[in-house]
Amino acid sequence: MQAIETMLSTTPNAPKMDRRALHNLIDAALECAATCTACADACLGEANVTPLRRCIRLNTDCADTCGITARILSRTSDGDPEFVRALLEACARICAACAAECQRHAGHHGHCKICAEVCLRCEQQCRKTLRALPISA
Repeated sequence: MQAIETMLSTTPNAPKMDRRALHNLIDAALECAATCTACADACLGEANVTPLRRCIRLNTDCADTCGITARILSRTSDGDPEFVRALLEACARICAACAAECQRHAGHHGHCKICAEVCLRCEQQCRKTLRALPISA
């Protein structure tokens, strides 16, 4: 997503974190949101949806959380660092939960295998970005 990187480099209010890390996280969160949405939809298309209920719920929660994370991180002006920290922690947590649930179904559903991998990447990027955040006073 070249446009995100370009936008971040042209903003008058430079983010208080590494732009590359921010770009990577926005990319990962957007990919995760779309993948989780697609996985939930694929789960709903399966013949037996009942065992996939938790997976569908976590997919939709993860998609919403990742989407809002990407949108909030795209706004670099005057953000509250503690809110950003809490948001990234929440995003990492829901990604981990969704990945674990999708992994339970990965043997039977290819869409769940893909989703688990994408969720793990997003979780890792959230945690990496959390470590790179400046410590607030």
